[in-house]
Amino acid sequence: MLTYNTQLKKLVLPEYGRNIQQMVDHCLTIEDKEERTRCAYSIINTMGNLFPNLRDIEDFKHKLWDHLAIMSDFKLDIDYPCDVIKPESLNSFPEKVDYYTSPIKYRHYGRSIELMIAKASSMPEGEERDALILLIANHMKKLMLSVNSEGVDDTKILKDLRELSHGAINLNPENYHLHEFKEAPQQTSNKRKKKK
Repeated sequence: MLTYNTQLKKLVLPEYGRNIQQMVDHCLTIEDKEERTRCAYSIINTMGNLFPNLRDIEDFKHKLWDHLAIMSDFKLDIDYPCDVIKPESLNSFPEKVDYYTSPIKYRHYGRSIELMIAKASSMPEGEERDALILLIANHMKKLMLSVNSEGVDDTKILKDLRELSHGAINLNPENYHLHEFKEAPQQTSNKRKKKK
């Protein structure tokens, strides 16, 4: 009866294949430490040959020794040429990142727009503030078009801008005309079929 791979022991690092795993298992059975170390070096050379494109990476050999230790379930007693990974560091998880989770009034504008509006609201009157407000309003219109492709009224954008600035930025729709965004034309391929 045939023995299928699905019936065999699960591979710890399947990218190296079953033959490498069998070499590691054989290396574990060698009683003489010098012979076992020589066997480990030959396994490392074979593992390196499987991925020749990675040889230029700085820590490639160190990574191979780590993988050998993992594949031997950290039971291989040899003189490693470098410090190998410890079993407890395999199951370590990164620290949880705290995310800023305050609510966003209009999700399609995003938090960055709210922060820019707050900055523009606190700026003193002048050309720089007016230019920033116009840039923000145009960007808001572009963001709104990404969720509403049928078109956006400038009055709606200016109303949202006034609301998000708590009345600090109040632009008259008759005096301010925002940029008209048009969808970029899709490039069509003009490849003709080759004659046989």
